[in-house]
Amino acid sequence: MEQYRKLNEDEICRELFRDFIRHQNVTKCWRRDNDKWVIRDDPFVDEWSEADYKILVDCLRHTVSAGGFVYAAFAAGRLKGFVSVEPDLMGREGDYLDLSSIHVSEDMRGRGIGKKLFLAAKEWAAGRGAKKLYISAHSAVESQAFYRTMGCVEAREYQQKHVEAEPYDCQLECVL
Repeated sequence: MEQYRKLNEDEICRELFRDFIRHQNVTKCWRRDNDKWVIRDDPFVDEWSEADYKILVDCLRHTVSAGGFVYAAFAAGRLKGFVSVEPDLMGREGDYLDLSSIHVSEDMRGRGIGKKLFLAAKEWAAGRGAKKLYISAHSAVESQAFYRTMGCVEAREYQQKHVEAEPYDCQLECVL
């Protein structure tokens, strides 16, 4: 049975992720081709390096210190999933909050953890006055299927910083 709770800045460190498995064998991805979305073969393995974990820890700590939301799932006391939402409204009308990350450990996928994390992020964002979550989402077919199940659609307003940082991501939004 999983336990869920907000994370505090001081507990976010590399050791927190010692039993977290960030591994994904990707074979097919969504790609934009002449203003149309198509599925393409694009095999690769997505796995985090130590440098990636350092960046992640720094980003999550910053999110909490800035007043954002970092919420986590634990199984037997071990981190197995997390979601983060940045605190500042964005977009032309100031109606988006940025869901900056959501990940479930490979050994725990398919158990509803991602759904619970996503719903907690939606609730928190709505409580902060947002009308939508903005998600720069991994383009893997499996990842996109999750987001579509959660009610996400292509973003009406792309956030340029996300497009530049991850040009192959799918830019999505979810009405709260």
